[in-house]
Amino acid sequence: MAEPLIPTVDLSPFTKNDEDGKKKAMEVITKACSEYGFFQIVNHGVPINLLQRALELSKVFFEYPSDEKLKSSPASNAPLPAGYNTQPQQSPDKNEYLLMFPPGSTFNVFPQNPPDFKRVLEDVFSKLRETGLLVETIVNQCLGLPPNFLKEYNHDRSWDFMVALRYFPATESENNGLTEHEDSNCISLVFQDEAGGLEVRKDGEWIPVIPAKGTLVVNISDVIQVLSNNKFKSATHRVVRPKGRSRYSFAFFYNLQGDKWVEPLPHFTKDIGESPKYRGFQYSEYLQLRLRNKTHPPTTPEDEIRITHYNITS
Repeated sequence: MAEPLIPTVDLSPFTKNDEDGKKKAMEVITKACSEYGFFQIVNHGVPINLLQRALELSKVFFEYPSDEKLKSSPASNAPLPAGYNTQPQQSPDKNEYLLMFPPGSTFNVFPQNPPDFKRVLEDVFSKLRETGLLVETIVNQCLGLPPNFLKEYNHDRSWDFMVALRYFPATESENNGLTEHEDSNCISLVFQDEAGGLEVRKDGEWIPVIPAKGTLVVNISDVIQVLSNNKFKSATHRVVRPKGRSRYSFAFFYNLQGDKWVEPLPHFTKDIGESPKYRGFQYSEYLQLRLRNKTHPPTTPEDEIRITHYNITS
């Protein structure tokens, strides 16, 4: 039986130069990332009152009538639908969302109401980006890569994005909110309300990620799995909708610029006599394939494009 808890890691040793605390934290993170790619963090640098305020304002926004929310519809030239959107009726995912790129991006389409929403969203984005950089640095250390390797490889922060989400209450016949998947980016950070619903698959079982005050959820994503040649796992997760209430969350995607080439690093292949498990690819190509999963849903789960598309089979 899998342990029904997701490990929680205190990040304060990394800002206080507590070497013993850092060592213990890295042991927990390395184990979690090697097995299933999920852990939670506290003392992560994002003020909890700011996250709670953002959640409150997003609830106000999502309660507006559709015609008010549609005033923030995405522009047609955006690489992702920045602004307000809702899943197509035929989609198995049952949510609506507001997506934003970094503050100052010309793609962003912010709601005019509630009045403070734009400023709070931009503050949350900036703080989560700082936390993403810290987590990336820790992952770099856990993988034994040269100092600042991932930071230099992934230096362009203009591809990061954040999504405020509302999942509709479950029905009598269906409670899926977000189907089983892995994230395509590098690292994802999630702040969820007390409704919960986020689950991660570990050892073939679905483990609920119980909301806890002050925590952010971290999941390792596809790019890190490929770079590490499967040393660190991209977390398989889903969202189950609660009955009788909506679920609200924020997801921050610490991303990779589209023209980057992604392949297993020599550190995890030829330097240690291991064969690469993936063929190389341009990241934007993979994003396009993943986006097609949403715009043209596959007829069977086997046809869905995942990182296994680039597997090298012996």
